Amino acid sequence: MAREFISDIAFTAAVKAEQERHGSRAGYRKVAVRRDWPQTVSADLAAFIAARDSFYLATCNAEGQPYIQHRGGPKGFLRVVDDRTLAIADFSGNRQYITIGNLAENGQVFLFLMDYANQQRVKIWARGRVDDDPALLESLGDPDYGGRPERALVFAIEAWDVNCPQHITRRFTEPEIAGAVQKLQQRIADLETEIEALRAPKD
Repeated sequence: MAREFISDIAFTAAVKAEQERHGSRAGYRKVAVRRDWPQTVSADLAAFIAARDSFYLATCNAEGQPYIQHRGGPKGFLRVVDDRTLAIADFSGNRQYITIGNLAENGQVFLFLMDYANQQRVKIWARGRVDDDPALLESLGDPDYGGRPERALVFAIEAWDVNCPQHITRRFTEPEIAGAVQKLQQRIADLETEIEALRAPKD
């Protein structure tokens, strides 16, 4: 059965029934008619992705058992391949292979991207697959990281949405804190120099 809206990827019949029961369905349908969820990477989304150094990846096995994995790397390690595709290099880890095992029998994935400092989050529904194309692996590699990619994880975007910032506690990375502290330290140094000049004997 074809979806009425792109957002129906999350708003299934069961979800819509709950929305009807709790009085929110009409509002969500109006929003979808006016501006449904996008399926392609906008300039804003590309910039948001490029600034992330981690995200959460959810997969399920054939029985529907979910698994959420944290993925991290240098900023931009989650790459925009084209306007409908994202990818990451998959390096050797604890060798449990839960994610790629799940993808072998269920390609539905969910990416959850957080920007704690700016209280923003992005949800991405996609179809995931494993790819060992050498050219793709080379394009996803990081020359500053010693590991060798074993495979690529490729995500074909089906829909994405931006959540409201409510209840996101602001958190900052070490580099973000260091930048703020450096400004304060420079200000303190400038004030100390000014104080010493004021204390200096007058001619």
